[in-house]
Amino acid sequence: MFKKLFGKEEKIENEVLVAPVTGEMVAITEVPDPTFSEKMMGDGIAFKPTEGEFVAPVSGEIVNLFPTLHAIGIKSKAGVEYLIHIGLDTVMLDGEGFEAHVKQGDEVKAGDKLITADLDAISEKAKTITPLVITSEVASIDAKDAQTVVKGETEVLTVNL
Repeated sequence: MFKKLFGKEEKIENEVLVAPVTGEMVAITEVPDPTFSEKMMGDGIAFKPTEGEFVAPVSGEIVNLFPTLHAIGIKSKAGVEYLIHIGLDTVMLDGEGFEAHVKQGDEVKAGDKLITADLDAISEKAKTITPLVITSEVASIDAKDAQTVVKGETEVLTVNL
C-alpha cells in the first residue's frame, strides 16, 4: 500500500529465523568441520537433531537443492541466502536416507517441511550435526543461547540487514 502511495517499498531491517529441526542448538564453532566452525562459508548456528524432519527456518524461495539432498539453499523475502547442511560427510551418502519434499524454485513459508532424513541410517556413516549458515552479507546476527529447540517454533536467530 505504501509503495502505491509514496512509490517506496517498505525496507526490511531484520529477519527472525525459527529452528529448522527439533533438537539441541549449538554454536557454529562447535561443528567438527573447519569449513563451518571457522565460518568460511558464513556465520550461523548449528543443531544436533533428535528428529529427522527439517523445515524452512524462514519464508522464501528454494534456490538450491543439492542432488544428494543433504543440503538446501533458501533465499528469503529480504534477499538473504541461507544454507541448511544436514550432517557432515553426508554428501558421500548420495541421497541415501534423505527424502525431499520441495524442489528448486518452490516458494516456502517458515515451518514448511523441506527434507526428511533417516538419522539412524545417516549416523552409521556420517555425523548428523546440522549447520545453518548465512551465505549473504548482513550487518550482524544475534543468535539465541544454546538450547533445546522445536522445529518451526523456536526462534533461534535474528539477522540484521
